Amino acid sequence: MPGLSGRVSTLTKAKISHMLDHAEDPAETLDYAYERQLEDLQNVKKGIADVVTAKKRLQLQEADLHQQADKLDAQAREAMSAGREDLARAALERKQLIGQETGSLDQQVSELESEQGKLTAAEQQLQARIEQFRSKKEVIKAQYSAAEAQVHISEAATGVGDEMADVGAAMQRAMDKTDQMQARASAVEELQTAGTFEDLTALGPAQDDVDRQLDQLQAKGAVDDELAKLKGELGSGAHQSELPAGEAATKGETQPPREQPAS
Repeated sequence: MPGLSGRVSTLTKAKISHMLDHAEDPAETLDYAYERQLEDLQNVKKGIADVVTAKKRLQLQEADLHQQADKLDAQAREAMSAGREDLARAALERKQLIGQETGSLDQQVSELESEQGKLTAAEQQLQARIEQFRSKKEVIKAQYSAAEAQVHISEAATGVGDEMADVGAAMQRAMDKTDQMQARASAVEELQTAGTFEDLTALGPAQDDVDRQLDQLQAKGAVDDELAKLKGELGSGAHQSELPAGEAATKGETQPPREQPAS
């Protein structure tokens, strides 16, 4: 679908642009742009050097042609002096061809000189722009570093930075877990007090709340019976200890009659 593919393409480009924006370092970008401009300047200088080299080559060829033309002119004069007009004509014809080649070389040299002038002017302008860019980029880098430091300080002071946000989130999670554990502990204590939980280590079948209450009543009744019995035993012993000594002796055993002394 054309519309869907267009939206996917736009969304992908937007995501990539967002990622690049976060990953881009302005200082590195400015330094890279400065290096690229220096490379362009070096290419311009190389172009000027190539133009000058070609011009010098043409000028050497032109000088050689001028020497040939002078030599042919001298030969034509010698031929005329010797009465050889035909040789003189041939020499002059060659001189004419050389003159045409020299004129072509002159035109090419002029064009190269014009190109050299343009490249030289461009080099000077580019050099000036690079110097301005270098000064400006250092100012921008300094301003960016200062702004970045100010942002970090402000975020640290106000606690809105990424690291402080992570710390705050961790503290909030710890508080939530603490509240949850406290609530769970209270719930377990309440259920344990109500007897809802069973003793997993106890032997025998599990008991419900009714069985536990009945067992508690039975145990309480047995304790009451034992306590009453103990009170009865202790009460009878205390009663015997409270009787008079005579009564205790009478009840204990009968004493034999005393013997009368002899008269």
